Amino acid sequence: MNIQQRMIRFITRSNWYIFCVITLLGFINMPRQFALGILCGGLIVTLNFHALEHTLKRAFKNSSQIVAAGGSILRGVVFKYYIRFLLSGVMLFLLISRNIVDPLGLIAGLSVVVASFFAATTLELTRLIIKEAV
Repeated sequence: MNIQQRMIRFITRSNWYIFCVITLLGFINMPRQFALGILCGGLIVTLNFHALEHTLKRAFKNSSQIVAAGGSILRGVVFKYYIRFLLSGVMLFLLISRNIVDPLGLIAGLSVVVASFFAATTLELTRLIIKEAV
């Protein structure tokens, strides 16, 4: 398994682990509105990441059929991306404007995927450094 596949697999799994841990810690240690922000933000960003992964896999799996029909792979992927972006923006707006969640908790939840990327990058760099040191 190459580095890219290993990192994607790690990020996909660690998204859910980090999400569960920070949500649980939020409900244990923080006010309810803050913890709800973590929960909602984490769900939005994690589900968006998985939807993007699914969209890209399907697009590249069916790429020869799309190109043969005169279509563009990029057009379909970008269109779906903007639809998800718009829906996420509306959800975030409603959550904040109706005072359902704490905005700082929402930001903490939205950083789940960033934390997964950071952890994956750190792990791969550590592997490369150790491999070269040996």
